[in-house]
Amino acid sequence: MFGVTFMVIAPEHPIIEKYRERITNIADLDAYKDECAKKTEFERTQLIKDKTGVKIEGLAAVNPANGKEIPIYISDYVMMGYGTGAIMAVPAHDQRDYEFAKKFGIDIIEVISGGDISKEAYTGDGEMVNSGFLNGIKTKAEAIEKMFEYLGEKGVGEKGVQYKMKDWAFNRQRYWGEPIPIVHCEKCGTVGVPYEELPLTLPPVDNFEPGEGGESPLAKIDSFVNCKCPKCGADAKRETDTMPQWAGSSWYYLRYIDPKNDKCLADDDKLKYWLPVDWYNGGMEHVTRHLIYSRFWHKFLYDIGVVPTKEPYAKRTAQGLILGPDGVKMSKSRGNVVDPNDVVNEVGADVLRVYVLFMGDYASAAPWSESSVMGCKRFLDRVAGLSDMVKGSGVTPELETAFNKTIKKVSLDIEDMKFNTAIAAMMTLINDIYAHGSLTSDELNSFVRMLSPFAPHICEEIWESLGGKGLCSLAKWPEWDEAKTVDATIEVPVQISGKMRFTIAIPADADKDAAIAAAKADERMAQYLDGKTIVKEICVPGKIINIVVK
Repeated sequence: MFGVTFMVIAPEHPIIEKYRERITNIADLDAYKDECAKKTEFERTQLIKDKTGVKIEGLAAVNPANGKEIPIYISDYVMMGYGTGAIMAVPAHDQRDYEFAKKFGIDIIEVISGGDISKEAYTGDGEMVNSGFLNGIKTKAEAIEKMFEYLGEKGVGEKGVQYKMKDWAFNRQRYWGEPIPIVHCEKCGTVGVPYEELPLTLPPVDNFEPGEGGESPLAKIDSFVNCKCPKCGADAKRETDTMPQWAGSSWYYLRYIDPKNDKCLADDDKLKYWLPVDWYNGGMEHVTRHLIYSRFWHKFLYDIGVVPTKEPYAKRTAQGLILGPDGVKMSKSRGNVVDPNDVVNEVGADVLRVYVLFMGDYASAAPWSESSVMGCKRFLDRVAGLSDMVKGSGVTPELETAFNKTIKKVSLDIEDMKFNTAIAAMMTLINDIYAHGSLTSDELNSFVRMLSPFAPHICEEIWESLGGKGLCSLAKWPEWDEAKTVDATIEVPVQISGKMRFTIAIPADADKDAAIAAAKADERMAQYLDGKTIVKEICVPGKIINIVVK
């Protein structure tokens, strides 16, 4: 609570309408709300994306812990369907809040010691600092209890639990769904099928149509339905509902570990070796709910001792949906489907691969653009032309910094799945090469190794022409020299009261005071300071300068 420096509410929050007349930038809020309405819940709540938002001018909040007034923003990552549609932001100890605060020049106050908030949010435990009556407490758990007491005494807060999980129903009854191994007996009630009789297999059928009441097709197969009770031997009936869609997909990753095992789900030693899944990636439309349920199943299997890890995945990501050229989900009925085979036939597989990875943030939906496809083709045409520009070997001094910076960026961006910016960096590098007029064989060698994951076919051709051994795709990844990635000067954006107005070039090693002085000395600054009073000067060295005026 003492670390809260701003609030974020959903763009649809009713408080905006309630105080509409008091808000001085209502047009900006309405425009942002309209943009958010075009996004899905999944797109809005993704962690891996640029932070966006608008400050509400004319309204403010008060932190009940210290009585300080704090600004309120609207942002797409806050949803009305979760909690109250409003969150308190503690940027020093929450990475998403930290990135938001950095972008908008908001104060970051450390209240839990142990980290370095100049670099990132600290989410671990530690001693409370800058926290009034909580100072000196060693654990968050103890501090939380004391804060509950304090808020309760003041009558401004109470304990609560928030749940966010959608119901899971086996509504659609399909023949091919997993049968439920339960027998219904008039004497014994519901009885589980004996372990030695598992797995319960589906009988062969000719008619897959569901029954009139929506029951499973299995209900019409007497040979399957009628059976003996495993407990008392009396006549009984099998359960005929099936578990369609969700059930099998909730644990299939475990079966990959030992797919031919006919004795158990998977061998214990293999489960211990392979779990948890290192990196789970899936389609945007199914991955959220699927991952909730697969995690649900996994934790149940852990509780009964079937799997050795509490969590199924160490890391998970999702790729965005490729929309039609009209910005709408592709559909045959809409006539906006793009056939990848047609694209390959026209411009080649490499162009298709590069474009799909370049078209936008990997986790966000993006519309198909024919002009952008051709832009990627022109890029690869220029790559093909590099072979004719080779002069000698070694390093070109004028290109050395550009190459080292690009190798570093592409390497790190691939790890972060920022494929579009990795490709953009290589496009910038090729512009530098063409502007210079030549490159060495060693530099071309490095370039095609970087580009190979994105455009393997053309890179293998160039690699072979350079005398490369084996496959380019299996060659050692190029390395960068950190000392040669630093520019002498950098461009830094300058904000006035949180709004970006211009950029300035300053020495890369300029400290906070020097950067602010350079910004205030710029001739463009005068128009924004005329008649104003500077109330705060904020600078994140090398990142942003924000002069707050009134």
